[in-house]
Amino acid sequence: MRTPLLVSAFLLLFSTITIAQSESEYRIPMIGESAPTFVAESTMDTIKFPGDYYNKWKILFSHPADFTPVCSTEILELASKKEEFNKLNTKLVVISTDGLNSHIEWVKSLEGINYKGNEKVMIDFPIVSDHSLLISKSYGMIHPKSSTTRNVRGVFIIDPDDKIRAIFFYPSTTGRNIEEIKRTLIALQLTEKKNVLTPADWTPGQDVLIPSPQNIKEANKLEEKNDPKLYSLAWYLWFTKL
Repeated sequence: MRTPLLVSAFLLLFSTITIAQSESEYRIPMIGESAPTFVAESTMDTIKFPGDYYNKWKILFSHPADFTPVCSTEILELASKKEEFNKLNTKLVVISTDGLNSHIEWVKSLEGINYKGNEKVMIDFPIVSDHSLLISKSYGMIHPKSSTTRNVRGVFIIDPDDKIRAIFFYPSTTGRNIEEIKRTLIALQLTEKKNVLTPADWTPGQDVLIPSPQNIKEANKLEEKNDPKLYSLAWYLWFTKL
């Protein structure tokens, strides 16, 4: 009578290990880690990521499929703001799990649309084919509880040292706010350059935070500087004007 029980226990253990191994394939790389590398075909020829973007900031966007309505509006919005990202030393790369021929037809279609009454746009950033799902898996962009065949809609902001600095994930029903992604990029660049922090709802041009003093004694030293750019709301909450 023990044999069936032992077999059942073994099968349960094997199943648990298999599920754990399967889900580990979809691990999301964390902030501060190096961006996973890949070589892939795209609408802008073969790209090597992130190597082709030396000394640039990069934003990697994933889309579950071509010709989907939400993703189509996002691509059009990205294309309309491409020059703004260029001025921020940032290159855009889009990944979709459809094939390259489908990507090309999608781009042709999108370039014929007047979105929001604006002029038609050229989509001259790469849309990468990830038909094998290898790239999506390496970035944790396939969430088994959401979909087993298509990636979820992720965003990775990657710095010039190829380190991941910010991560966003969205469901298929909700369009991404491109302005918020750009705002986050600007904040990251500013805080790295100036050693400051950005408060809630910060927008470029507003006052920023400085690292908090460790104690009241350090706060008093800041007070004694009489710096007209510095002001506080509490001993641990200091702002500065840029």
